[in-house]
Amino acid sequence: MTTFDLVIRNGKIVTATDTYIADIGINGSKIVEIGFNLAGHETVDASGLLVMPGGIDGHCHIEQVEADGTIHEDDFVSATGTALLGGTTTVVCFASHIPEKGLVEQFEDYRARGANSRIDFAIHQIITRTDDKTLREEIPVVAERGAAGLKVFMTYDDFHLSDGQFLQVLEAAHQSNIIVSVHCENYDAIRHLILRHLEEGRIEPHGHATSRPASVEREATYRAMTMSELVDQEIQIFHVSCPEVAEEISRAQSRGVKVTAETCPHYLTLTEEALKYDGFEGTKYICSPPLRTQAQQDGMWQYLRNGVISIISSDHCGYTFDGTVGKGRHGRDADFSLIPNGMPGLGTRMPVFYDAAINSGKLALTDFVRLTATTPAKRYGLYPEKGTIAPGSDADLILWDPERVVTITNDLFKSNIDYTPYEGRTVRGWPVKVFLRGTLAMDDGSLLAAPGNGKFHKARHR
Repeated sequence: MTTFDLVIRNGKIVTATDTYIADIGINGSKIVEIGFNLAGHETVDASGLLVMPGGIDGHCHIEQVEADGTIHEDDFVSATGTALLGGTTTVVCFASHIPEKGLVEQFEDYRARGANSRIDFAIHQIITRTDDKTLREEIPVVAERGAAGLKVFMTYDDFHLSDGQFLQVLEAAHQSNIIVSVHCENYDAIRHLILRHLEEGRIEPHGHATSRPASVEREATYRAMTMSELVDQEIQIFHVSCPEVAEEISRAQSRGVKVTAETCPHYLTLTEEALKYDGFEGTKYICSPPLRTQAQQDGMWQYLRNGVISIISSDHCGYTFDGTVGKGRHGRDADFSLIPNGMPGLGTRMPVFYDAAINSGKLALTDFVRLTATTPAKRYGLYPEKGTIAPGSDADLILWDPERVVTITNDLFKSNIDYTPYEGRTVRGWPVKVFLRGTLAMDDGSLLAAPGNGKFHKARHR
């Protein structure tokens, strides 16, 4: 009888397709066998627990350099520790494309920053300009070096591309066989609406939502998909916020457009009413696209059930509330258009989504794994090493207590970011142990994985 290095025994294994009780035999970093009565030099009893693939968060802004020279406050040590505490074992984060620096240089600089990661990571490459060197020389290089995808913005002063530039990126991506992910909002419409708000003195945080209505997201999504059709290039729509946008994606999918989509827990659990909190408090909830209404939130779930939206990410973008370079960098009397866009979400992604989806009966356990681990692994070229429980896969495993009740506080996550938008929210279902490549990395709220424990994963493009 084979004796494995580690056996996780008697847990209810959940994959994207099945649930069953069995043992998992692990040697080194890999799952070797799934069966019954397996013997191990070390055993962990998972009776009463769910055993799921480690979460893969495909949209994380970590230690990212901005055009003005600032660097996101959540560095790799802090952010990936927070991720582990919430059940995530792999993050896909963003290399910048700031002026006067080449694409390959910035990809490699960012990969070097990731040397401090506690967990495994892959890299999306942002594209903000379309000079010949970027398109013809450097996009093929970053694709060959394993970028998980290219990222394009249709809004923001320092990032947005015109339609013509977007088409150039789509053509270059097609040549290099790499996916393009898109932040879809109409830049000119938003500028127009912000100007009108400021002229009318509507400077409070809720103006962020009313200056970026669903229509500007819906229009840009339709336009992005139309351009992808022109060059037959696969795209992904990031952070879908409302059913109006999801319906556009559904129609495109039905006519054969190569488009997939993700959303985030905050669009399924928070509403724009949070932006109306007194004083500066509402700025905690400024993100783009903005939070929507309760009715729009309710309408999102059908698109998760039918697969139109196939990934749950955090869009983690942490800015401190009390810090001098975070939400208040322009002062606490600044109008909404000057507040940095983004909310922290790495640690809360899986528990908040689990509670909202599973405890309500909206989704099945297999859907939870599909959305948080398996589809992201496939989308970003990490499968089957990541995102599933099968012989030959990395032993990235969560032991999840479906009955543990936790009241979320920011103190749980030991983060550089000083708030969570879910402060005081009670959820049922929480990770109690996390294994990364066969090694216990988190145990009942204690971080065991040291900075530098993570590995860069080169995406395999189709």
